[in-house]
Amino acid sequence: MSERSDHAASAEIAAIIERNWAVVSAVIVVFLAGMAAFAGIHQATMPQARVETTNPTTLHLGGEFVETNLGSSVEPDGSVTVRAIGQQYSFTPSCILVPAETPLIFRATSADVVHGFIIQGTNINTMLVPGYISVQTARFSQPGEHLMPCQEFCSVGHEGMWAKVKVIDKADFMKMAATERRLSCAK
Repeated sequence: MSERSDHAASAEIAAIIERNWAVVSAVIVVFLAGMAAFAGIHQATMPQARVETTNPTTLHLGGEFVETNLGSSVEPDGSVTVRAIGQQYSFTPSCILVPAETPLIFRATSADVVHGFIIQGTNINTMLVPGYISVQTARFSQPGEHLMPCQEFCSVGHEGMWAKVKVIDKADFMKMAATERRLSCAK
């Protein structure tokens, strides 16, 4: 008789523990779903703090993305800004020259359709949308070369749309920047 009562008591305790864990699990799932819903609604109703726009039909005629302003340039604070344009089926410049161990700001846009801007071997990845300026910060720790393919399907020539990012020694880059306003290795 005592064996049955011990078994019944154990079963009752196990049922209570299982119920408590089920409640804790359900609360966690509801909490996470609520957080996801809040974040989604908040992002949809609150625009980004800073959205920069440009006219994709006049990019090459004037302003920040005029042909002579594309490539890498040293800013007064020592950082380097890279300006680029994606267009079917190329990036301009086709080879971007940047220094190692230096804060970089990539500013890019598209002249025609949505393109992707991804630098292989890094976490640099953004979309280039016509009419909007994409801004991405980066820093390369060592010299080397990275492929930069378009990762958004942009039409039949998409597979041939790629560029190169060449990271060189900071001292060599600064020496070159002293004599040229915009740097690019595609010369």
